[in-house]
Order: sequence, then C-alpha cells, then structure tokens
Amino acid sequence: QATRLVELPYSSFDGDDDDDDTAEQDPGVWYPDPPKLSPFSHCVRYLAFLWNLLFLLLGLLTLAVGVWGLLAKDPLPGGERGVPHGSDPMLLFVLAGLGASSVSLAGCLGAFRASPCLLRFFLGAVLAFGGLELLGGLLLLLARRRLRDALRDLLLLCLLRYQEDPDLQFLVDEVQRSLQCCGLESYRDWESNPYFNCSAPGVQACGVPASCCRDPLEKGSVPNVQCGFGVLGLGAAAAGALVHPGGCGAALGAWLRGQTGAIAAGAASVVLVEAVGALLALRVLGDITAVRG
Repeated sequence: QATRLVELPYSSFDGDDDDDDTAEQDPGVWYPDPPKLSPFSHCVRYLAFLWNLLFLLLGLLTLAVGVWGLLAKDPLPGGERGVPHGSDPMLLFVLAGLGASSVSLAGCLGAFRASPCLLRFFLGAVLAFGGLELLGGLLLLLARRRLRDALRDLLLLCLLRYQEDPDLQFLVDEVQRSLQCCGLESYRDWESNPYFNCSAPGVQACGVPASCCRDPLEKGSVPNVQCGFGVLGLGAAAAGALVHPGGCGAALGAWLRGQTGAIAAGAASVVLVEAVGALLALRVLGDITAVRG
C-alpha cells in the first residue's frame, strides 16, 4: 500500500507531462504563427523604396530649377515683371517637379512604412498620369490641325515677348540658330515685335535678332549681336544674303516629323518607368495585405 501511495502521485505527474507535451507538439492549433515576409518580398520592398527615392530626387531637382528660374528673372523698371507667371515656361518645370516629387514621396513612404493608404494613393496617381498621357496621345492624333495652330500662336507669342523674358529669348534663338530660320513664316514677322518694328525709337528698329544671321561671327571669334540691324529696311535679295529668309514654322514642323521615332521611344520609356513603379507598389501592397490578414 505504501508503494502504491508513492506511485500514484508520480503516475499522476507523468500524465500531466504527457498532456503538456501533446499541447506543445501541436502549436498550429493553439498558438498559430503569424505569416512572415519572404526574402524576395523584402527585396521588392527595398527596390520599390529606392526606385521612388530616385524619382523623388529628380522631381525635387526639377522643382528647384523651376523655382530658381522664376525667382532669377530681373524685374522691369517700376518693379513689374516682364512676363506673368501664367505664361512663364519655368512654370512647367515647377508643376512637373511638384507632381513627380509628391507622387514619388508617397511611394517612398508607403514602401518604407508599409502603409497601404500611401501605396494606394501612389497607384492611383500613377494610373491618373497614365490616363492623361494616353489622352494626350489621342489628342495628338485626332487634333493635329488645331495643335498646329496652337503651336503657331505660341511661336507668335514668343516673337512678341522676345525681349521681355530671357527664357523665351533663349528658346527662340536656339530654334532659329539650329534650324537656320527666322521668324514664323519669314524674317518679316519680326516687324510685329514692338522693339524691332521700323517705327520703334531704339537702335533695334527695322532689325532682327542675331540668331537669324547666316554668319553671326562674320569671320571673327565673337558673335556680332548687331548683324541683323536694319535688315527689315532692305530688299528681299539683300536681306536674304544676310539672314535666313525662311520662317521657323515649317522648319520646326519638318523637324518634329523627323523626330517621330525618338518621341515615340521617349513616350514608351515614360510608360515603362511608370509601369515598373506600379508593379513594385502592387507587389508590396499585396504582401502587406497578406501579412496583416
């Protein structure tokens, strides 16, 4: 009896151990482990962060260039700016940089903080940009004539505000110099500019910009900025010997038609970049959803 009394507690203790072992051997029922991200998912998440960080830096650089361009313009006498902000070409840099940096920042923070809300915002913004690009491409195909007229009006505006904005002046000079053209339809379009008109009081009256000249260096090493002075008062033959008589409208249209392949490649590259960013964000969002259940 004494032996039995001693063994009973021992036997009872053994039974308890068996029960505990059984509970420990089946953790999936009582203590389920939460799902974890695979190494590949971690790599995708880091890649999404770096991808968006790169375009965040590019967007901030573009924004800085645009803001610097707006602030660096010298005001005209009296404190008024020569060109309103609404028609300043630097405004395009500001808007593009602001949009790219904002969307890329959302993608960076969404990947870094594993935030589904930010990732969904990033995906929605990328899809919106893609839709706008598709709409713009369709407009290019369907409204060529209207776009051609709009381009003509833009070039005419550049001629009228040539001296008022250094950015427009730089663009016009580069186009005329590289395409070897002058004015919109011909060199006489510069008569519409208030500074080059023959009734203007300044020294530029009856002249054209130096970028219109056939030989602005005139066998020297320094460009002669006065090579186009008085050209509008000459005959067609004499003026044609000094400046390029043809306009930039037709020359620019021919150049754009020759660059169709490069433009298509650039558009495809932009779409590819957006698609890669969207696919990375989708994968990160799917992993976060799977982990959080």
